[in-house]
Amino acid sequence: MREYTDEDISHIKEIIEANEKKRAVEELEEMHPADIAELYNNLDLEDFDYLFKLLDEEKRADVLMELDEEDRLKILSEMPAEEIAKQIDHLETDDAVDLIQQLDKDEREEVISHIDDVEQAGDIIDLLKYDEDTAGGLMGTEMIVVNENWSMPECIRQMRMQAEDMDEIYYVYVVDNDYKLRGTLPLKMMLTHPSVSKIKHVMEEEPPSVKADTPIDEVALDFEKYDLVAMPVVDSIGRLLGRITVDDVMDQVRESSERDYQLASGLSSDVDADDSVIAQTKARIPWLLIGIVSGILASLILGTFEAQLQAVTALALFIPIIGGTGGNVGVQASAIVVQGLANGSLDIRNFATQLGKEVLIGLLNATIISALVFVYNIIMMPSDFAVTLSVVVSLFIVTMFASIVGTVIPLTLEKIHINPALATGPFIQISNDLVGLIIYVWISDFFLGVFGVK
Repeated sequence: MREYTDEDISHIKEIIEANEKKRAVEELEEMHPADIAELYNNLDLEDFDYLFKLLDEEKRADVLMELDEEDRLKILSEMPAEEIAKQIDHLETDDAVDLIQQLDKDEREEVISHIDDVEQAGDIIDLLKYDEDTAGGLMGTEMIVVNENWSMPECIRQMRMQAEDMDEIYYVYVVDNDYKLRGTLPLKMMLTHPSVSKIKHVMEEEPPSVKADTPIDEVALDFEKYDLVAMPVVDSIGRLLGRITVDDVMDQVRESSERDYQLASGLSSDVDADDSVIAQTKARIPWLLIGIVSGILASLILGTFEAQLQAVTALALFIPIIGGTGGNVGVQASAIVVQGLANGSLDIRNFATQLGKEVLIGLLNATIISALVFVYNIIMMPSDFAVTLSVVVSLFIVTMFASIVGTVIPLTLEKIHINPALATGPFIQISNDLVGLIIYVWISDFFLGVFGVK
């Protein structure tokens, strides 16, 4: 994407202020729609609107789809339904559906009623029925489809007719008389078998496909597995419904990754750096309030430990280590599980295997950490053996507990169909901090009693 300098923006503003429409059009003709959309963040709405209205309808539609959803909605809110319908005429059905989904129900119906192409309007209505997080909600209906019983000359004639209104052609899909997907027709076969009697004799059978209700994350894994640029979507009995392109999948993967990162960072909703102060505050405050509650609970726990701390002040020195270690171990374990679930390297059906593996990892980590702290304490405070044992045993138990919890929680959330990214970050950190303190209090109280210190 183009990076605009201050000189670039000043130049564009000068053209707008001078109302040099011809010059502005010449500048815009040389720019990619994504670069024009980037101007939205560098100009005020009035100046951007001035440029936007100078674009031809096709490029205007492309620019709309390059804008962020919130920015696009601001532009759409200023456009009448008839104008939005004109933009949709220049969009593929999957993009058209993405645009229409941003409107409320009444606006959707009005816009669809103004679409001139009845077939396109029907396709959009059909696609709106699918959940937007499934293959059906992501697919488009623009594709080349041929019948397996056609001859090559007939196939080429039909392809030419179908290709007239298409911007990109990824694959040629082959169906039977019931419109069930049978295969794909490679370009090489068209060139090397120009007189073949039937397409089914040269097609590549059983291409990778997905059902309309397949979740987007599974679709993305299939694209990666088979190295595809497009994938057909079929219904429950194998009839061809549409196709998904890799750029749509990548957009969804990026959005999903951003959401997961924000959840793991303690943001309760999807926000961007350019969002308002109020919007960003609302997204951040829930976990901060939970953190305050966690801090109050921690102080109450330490309140029960006051007598021991007064008797042996060295115990207080290790409270940050106990809490910090538990939080870090838990976040590490949960992050690995969440990543494995996201990229397909971890299967929820292997719950017990992953848990057993994490127990072993936790055991090794706990042994190494506890041994290091034991050596440190023996050297630095040889006379406080009760403190040493309290810290070492607490660290061992806390590390084991955090490893197990950091694995079990995201796997459980995945099993009950809740985003496992919720398990990382503040949730694990706070829960393990509190549990770590409780364990430390109990273990210390026990060893201080055994050694007669309290």
